[in-house]
Amino acid sequence: MSFFESFGGLALALLGAGLAAVLSGIGSAKGTGIAGEAGTGLLSEDPSKFGKVMILQVIPGTQGLYGLVVWFFAIFSMGLMDGSAAGMTVQQGLQYFAACLPMALGGLFSAMAQGRVAAGSINILAKKPDDWSKGMVLCITVEFYAILSLLASMLMIIYIS
Repeated sequence: MSFFESFGGLALALLGAGLAAVLSGIGSAKGTGIAGEAGTGLLSEDPSKFGKVMILQVIPGTQGLYGLVVWFFAIFSMGLMDGSAAGMTVQQGLQYFAACLPMALGGLFSAMAQGRVAAGSINILAKKPDDWSKGMVLCITVEFYAILSLLASMLMIIYIS
């Protein structure tokens, strides 16, 4: 019995889907935390900027949502909802595992990077409030790579089914 066969196809597929949700969620928690820490410093000096700080803090949270979308799409596609996933082969399980990795890793790292960019954007808001939208553009640049990770995972999952 090989190493992968000891787990089974369904377990490998669920591991991949779970990693997409969990690692993206960890990245989002870390990224929103980084931005939130920077935001609290500004808000202690100027509470009137709460709305703009909140927008900048929320942006790194999207990767967690993307990871959850991939998780849901993967478990739906593998047949977990209708009970047809029980006979999944190891090869199919590995395909789902591999298909979920772009979102898992892309979500983890892009959310943390985006949190640091959002924290820097909060510094822009503190020093030049009229230029805070420039910081938003910088955050959206990082978001693009999270969207590419989402797209890569979704296209691979569609190809499997």
